[in-house]
Amino acid sequence: MKPCPFLLAALLLGVGPAFAADEAKARALTAPASAPAPASDPAIGSGAADPGGAGYRFTLTNGVARVPVVVVGGSPYQMGWRFGRLSREEIRAFVPAVVAGFRQQLGVSEDELDRAWALTSGHTDSRVLQEIVGVADGAGIPVRTLQHAHTLPLLMPYSCSSIAAWGEATKDGHLYQTRNLDWSLEAGAHEFPVLLVHIPSEGHAHVMPTFAGVVGANTGMNDAGVVLSEIGDAGAKERPYNLHAPHFTTWFRTMLYDAGDLDRVQAIFRGLPQTKSYHFVFGDGRTRKRAVKVRTLANAPAAERVRTWTDNDAGDELAPNVLSCVVYHDEGRGAFPTLSGSRGKLDGPSLVELANSIPIKGGNVLNAVYDGTGLRLWASFAGGDKEAYQRPYVFLDLNTLDGDHDGKGDLAEGASDGNRNGVPDFLDPR
Repeated sequence: MKPCPFLLAALLLGVGPAFAADEAKARALTAPASAPAPASDPAIGSGAADPGGAGYRFTLTNGVARVPVVVVGGSPYQMGWRFGRLSREEIRAFVPAVVAGFRQQLGVSEDELDRAWALTSGHTDSRVLQEIVGVADGAGIPVRTLQHAHTLPLLMPYSCSSIAAWGEATKDGHLYQTRNLDWSLEAGAHEFPVLLVHIPSEGHAHVMPTFAGVVGANTGMNDAGVVLSEIGDAGAKERPYNLHAPHFTTWFRTMLYDAGDLDRVQAIFRGLPQTKSYHFVFGDGRTRKRAVKVRTLANAPAAERVRTWTDNDAGDELAPNVLSCVVYHDEGRGAFPTLSGSRGKLDGPSLVELANSIPIKGGNVLNAVYDGTGLRLWASFAGGDKEAYQRPYVFLDLNTLDGDHDGKGDLAEGASDGNRNGVPDFLDPR
């Protein structure tokens, strides 16, 4: 399946990456995060006043690659507001333009997007809904615009790939999992990349490679080592998609918040209605230390609608090209010879190379490789005239995040307020 060819370049001309400042400027953006927005800005709603919570921002670099890391903590609304404020310039440049472009390409009106949002939001995790409002308030854009931005993926077809390997298949026994996002380069989302880290007041901390203002998770990993990847299978022929369901990017957030192991991931999944056909790879790097592959077929009989495969499964649709301690779906792009030949040697860098070898060229927006056991992440976003597989990866170790520089990691300190001074512990050096 090839990525959907959206012709949005003309609509996005002049919308460049607003995050191209150096490290000093990125740090400077953190300092005024709690300052109120200028009173003269009519786009800022009543929610613009500092709602609490906390956040900070820095930039990872590797050669030409520059990717902001935004760390936010607190309630869902507070985290959204911090994200909106810390990425305000990028969100205001990107979100309205991409919504207008996709609306034109899909031929849908704002009223039709309102209706689609009304249907799907009734099935969507309320924490995600609150975060969207927070982002809109923090960035100073209409909530409706951001809701439309989170509705559009529900209406669009796209394609991807994912691999998970663990145990005897990897060099150190860790669970490693990849995610290729093969989508629309013309949309320009990759020019506004973010590694967004949530440290919620309740629930698991988690990281997701995303784009400015986008709180739905196309992939992600939480502090329990749960890793989530998706492969889109639904073409235009499946339309109309089922809107009486949450989009996968929102229930991925539910899993990242709530799932401490693979069993919980699968339990959450079983309770969900599905919008259209997908493959998913769900991994667990710390408790169960394995992964499964899941296929959903939207238009199949009920008994065939969902299939789950474990490793070395003779019933896997890719059999006999299956292995122990490996599950994958690459749509026939040639991952198996490397997985077989590198058995016992796979690790983060080698899976970066493998992810780079199997994208859909012409639409490779994002590649990510997770160490679900060590809580580490390698990520590459397309940029300029290069696709993700052609660009250097940035590396993030969640264990080393320390926003208040007190020698205690952000994930360990969390977003509670131990001394009740109004500052979440991960940004309170006292």
